[in-house]
Amino acid sequence: MAEQEPESAAPPLREGTTAAAAAATALIMAPEPAAEVGEISPPEAEEERTEVVGMEIDGRAEEPSQPGSATGSSEPAEVVEVPPLEDKESDGQCCGCHDDRSCSKSGTVLQRLVPERNGSFPDTFQTDNLLFYERFKTYQDFMLDCKASEVREFTADYLEKVLEPSGWRAVWHTNVFEVLVEVADVECSTLKAVVRLAEPFLCETQGGTFTPECIQELLELKERRLPLQELWVVFDESGEFDQTALALEHVRFFYKHIWRSWDEEDDDDFDYFVRCVEPRLRLYYDIIEDRVPFTLVANYHSLLSQCEEQYRMFLDLRNSLSCTDSDSEAENISMVEGMKLYDGLEHLKQKLKLIENPLLRYVFGYQKHAGFQAKGARPSGTTITHVVSATMMSSLLQCLFRDKLSPESCNKEIEIQFHSDPLSAMTASHEGDRIVICPGHYIVEGVLYIADSVELEGYGLPDDIVIEKRGKGDAFVECTGADVKISSMKLVQHDAVEGILSVHQGKTTMENCVLQCETTGVAVRASAELSMKNSDLYGAKGAGIEIYPGSTCTLMGNGIHHCKEGILIKDFLEEHYEIPKITMVNNVIHNNEGYGVVLVKPATSAEVGESAPKGLEEEIKDTQSNGDTTNTVCEGKRASEEFVPCGTDVSGHIEGNSEIATELSAASLKKSQLRKKRLSNLGIMEADENLMSQEMFVSIVGNQFKRNGKGSFGTFLY
Repeated sequence: MAEQEPESAAPPLREGTTAAAAAATALIMAPEPAAEVGEISPPEAEEERTEVVGMEIDGRAEEPSQPGSATGSSEPAEVVEVPPLEDKESDGQCCGCHDDRSCSKSGTVLQRLVPERNGSFPDTFQTDNLLFYERFKTYQDFMLDCKASEVREFTADYLEKVLEPSGWRAVWHTNVFEVLVEVADVECSTLKAVVRLAEPFLCETQGGTFTPECIQELLELKERRLPLQELWVVFDESGEFDQTALALEHVRFFYKHIWRSWDEEDDDDFDYFVRCVEPRLRLYYDIIEDRVPFTLVANYHSLLSQCEEQYRMFLDLRNSLSCTDSDSEAENISMVEGMKLYDGLEHLKQKLKLIENPLLRYVFGYQKHAGFQAKGARPSGTTITHVVSATMMSSLLQCLFRDKLSPESCNKEIEIQFHSDPLSAMTASHEGDRIVICPGHYIVEGVLYIADSVELEGYGLPDDIVIEKRGKGDAFVECTGADVKISSMKLVQHDAVEGILSVHQGKTTMENCVLQCETTGVAVRASAELSMKNSDLYGAKGAGIEIYPGSTCTLMGNGIHHCKEGILIKDFLEEHYEIPKITMVNNVIHNNEGYGVVLVKPATSAEVGESAPKGLEEEIKDTQSNGDTTNTVCEGKRASEEFVPCGTDVSGHIEGNSEIATELSAASLKKSQLRKKRLSNLGIMEADENLMSQEMFVSIVGNQFKRNGKGSFGTFLY
């Protein structure tokens, strides 16, 4: 049976076939959907954040490490840790009961928000600091079996159960003013409340003055009906209006950060929660908790704006076509333009889905690097040796001249500059420069961008030259130079979003280094090259080394240990992604929580899931450097986004090397078959290529795999 691709995997764009044209034409001529409830506003990071740990699919989570604000509100509030209301139901307790509004209340469990406004204004409930699992549980409860077209209906049903129909006061909040109102009735089907001005009249404006008559006239124009998203419930210590305040917050948050204008026209099936709500909610919290690089966040917000604008243009064109019945040439041209807009809209939506998917966002979000530009050579053509030392003693200077700086050791006269920290030396460097770092402990607040071909070397043992990253930041060391060399130093990373070293392009050689990580370790991006020798990497919460499609990675004599996964290889069968070239020789990969080596690849469809041609096993055997192929190719299956063991752990390093080589050979051959099949369908003939030219690995020998939690090697299908 053919394996189905999950929703998170992006389908290919339409190729302009007859079926696609018919579908686009039908969509263009369809009636315009109902007006949307809320505007799209991309989530913004906030200074106060909530750390959410161990979220499970059923909504349960471990205790958060710190409470904090979870939205973009700029108003200060007291921070009081409270339990989620959804979990309050128990025998004999009814504080979390949705249906019984008359049950006795023991007092509010929500905190008070003291806003920066007129002192006579009442306080409101603090509800915008909810944790991930609190929002997740609520949306899961009333949206799990919901279609996109049924969201409003299900939301209305939820509000019917939890909202107090009348008798509560609220602050009507707009971008221009805030007014105190009283709620006389709630119309859940339209997500609106019937209100009247509260007495005494209270109004706070951003500029100018609004009289009671002006506000009264505005309410009359709105037929005294205000959107629920614009109402903030006035604080009440009795606890009677807790559920009302929370319900309005859930609706407000949903239409601001989760709902998209085009959702209702997408595939109308029963997985809206899994397909859209959950990934967007996770992305929102990843952003406010600084788990997503700022460049990727900016790209996501830009794509949202582009998609919203293109969708409005598409709706305008479709409405203009629906008003005419003629079959004129102008209308035909408009139909073609509508199809172009539709295809462009689909392309933008697929990009958004890739970023929303936690597995794929880092793979597809870094096609271009927005770091510093290379300076190139100095106009004078000279190169400089930069010496970094917090304090320069005469004995150290004497040793430096003897070992590194004398004309005899460099075979030429050299120019020297002295610096007190590595960042200033990197900023002053040009193409061909050398940076010598003396023993010491250096604190780096920024990012070390290495955009030119420079040599960064420590003078002494790695443990004596420590460069430690402090403060929030997206990256530590970023390499884009054509030929970068790093040697004999220890890099220590704290509280970062990206890995300790990212090679975006060019070649980076790392030798005799120690890398103490916190997130992922080393990332080798597409088209980049890394040569890592005799180094020690440990402590990564993700993979120790991530190898991207199209990259070249040589690992020799390294220790990779105490990470989530040892080495993660990302392979894709799409023709525009080349397979990586990997050399692994004499590495010791041990004590990792998951696998020693993990291959991430897409599940093949029925078209490409055909059985391998006769002789595949023999071809694979011929490519094994050690001749041992006792393990057959096996694949894990995706289950709740976890890695599934591909087999039992291999005790000996020879068997582990063979297992990895076998799977990588099969993956590279399968990619070659798919590419040839596509070329054949296009009528393009291509000569058979030697299997060696398509191999993912150059050499995998002598590696040792010890005490890895899930085994030596595993495959993850997405």
